Amino acid sequence: MLDILVAGGGYVGLSLAVAIKKAAPHMAVEVVDGAPEGSWKGGDRAFAIVAAARNLLEMIGAWEDIAPEAEPIRRMVITDSRTADPVRPVFLTFEGTGSGDDGEPFAHMIPNSAITGSLLRQAERLGVSVRWATAVEGFDSGAHATAVRLSDGSVRSARLLVACDGIRSRLRDMAGIKTASFDYGQSGIVTTVEHERPHEGTAEEHFLPGGPFATLPLKGNRSSLVWTERTDDARRLVEGDEFLFEEELERRFGHKLGALKVTGSRRAFPLGLTLARAFVAPRFALAGDAAHGIHPISGQGLNLGFKDVAALAETVVEADRLGLDIGALSVLERYEGWRRFDTFRMGVTTDVLNRLFSNDITPLRVLRDVGLGLVDRLPGMKSYFIRQAEGTAGKGHPRLLVGQPI
Repeated sequence: MLDILVAGGGYVGLSLAVAIKKAAPHMAVEVVDGAPEGSWKGGDRAFAIVAAARNLLEMIGAWEDIAPEAEPIRRMVITDSRTADPVRPVFLTFEGTGSGDDGEPFAHMIPNSAITGSLLRQAERLGVSVRWATAVEGFDSGAHATAVRLSDGSVRSARLLVACDGIRSRLRDMAGIKTASFDYGQSGIVTTVEHERPHEGTAEEHFLPGGPFATLPLKGNRSSLVWTERTDDARRLVEGDEFLFEEELERRFGHKLGALKVTGSRRAFPLGLTLARAFVAPRFALAGDAAHGIHPISGQGLNLGFKDVAALAETVVEADRLGLDIGALSVLERYEGWRRFDTFRMGVTTDVLNRLFSNDITPLRVLRDVGLGLVDRLPGMKSYFIRQAEGTAGKGHPRLLVGQPI
C-alpha cells in the first residue's frame, strides 16, 4: 500500500512528492499524470519564483539544477498609463534585493523545462515513482485507505490522495468540494520575445485599461510576457496575423530595448478567481491550482502552490513521526488551517488590484497614482511590500519556506 498518491505531475505535485520523500525516505510516494511522458518539455513558459519558493527548492535538492537557468529580477518598475500615451511615468520602483542578509534577489524568472526537469531528476534520485499517461478515474475513501482507480485499469491503495490536477480539477469534483469562482472577462496572453538591448534584470508592470502588461527578464536578451486583455481582444490578437500582434506588442512594450521579435508561441488563458470551499476531506487534500486560482497581476499563483507544498509536506511528515494517521481529517485540518486564510487573502488582494487598475476611470486613476507615489517615497512601506512579494512576511511559515528542513 502506498502512503501517498499524488495526482498531477506538474510543479506542485512533483515538489510535494519530493519534499515528503526527502524528509521521510521510508514513505511510499507515487505520482500519476494523464499527460504523455515528455509533454512537459513542450512550450516555452517561464515563471517568477519568489525567495520563499526558492528556499523550498533548495531544501528539497532541486535548486542546484535550476540555478544555471534562473534569471534574477534585480529591479521592478511599475507604471500606470493609457496604451496611446507617448510617455509612461514611473510611479513605483523596487530594487531586486530581498529582505534577507544573503543579498539574493526577491525573485527569479525560470523556464518551465528547468523546474520540471530538475524535480523529475530529484524524484528519480529519491525513489519516487512517476507514472505518465495514467489518470485517476475515481476513488473510494475507506476507514484506513483510499482505493484509487487508474486509467490503465489498475487500482492503487493509498493512505492519502492529493489532488494537484489543476484549476479544473476532476478530483476536486469527485470529492464533492465546491468552489467560489468569478470570471474576469479577461485572458492572459503569454509569449517570449527577443530584443536588441539587455534588460539588465529589470521587470516592468504597466497598468493599462485592458489589464496589466508585464515584461519579465529571461537569460540573454529575452523577456517573458504576461499580457492581460479583455477576452475578445486577446482572442483576436492570438488568432490574428503576426504583423498585427507585433504591432500591438510594440505599442505596449515600447522601443527602449530596441527591435522586438516574438520567439515563443502565442497562447491565451482565461482569467478568473477560483477558491475551493474546503482544502481537505477524509484521506484527500487539494494543493496548487486545484485549491485556488488567482489573477496573475501579482505573479503569485505558482508561489501559492509552493506554499501549499511546504505546509502539506510538514503536516504529513510530522504526523507520521508522531505515529498519527496521515489521512485522518483531524491531521489534514492543520494543513487547511495553515493555508486557507493566506489563500483567501491573496485572492482578495489580486481581485481588488485588478479591479482598481484595469480601468480608465479618471478618479480611480488619480487615487491609485497618488497611492503608488506615496509608497515609492516611504522606505518602510516598500520593505513591507518586498517581504510580502518574496513570501517571508509574518511568522509561522512552514520550515521549507524559510530554508529549514522538516
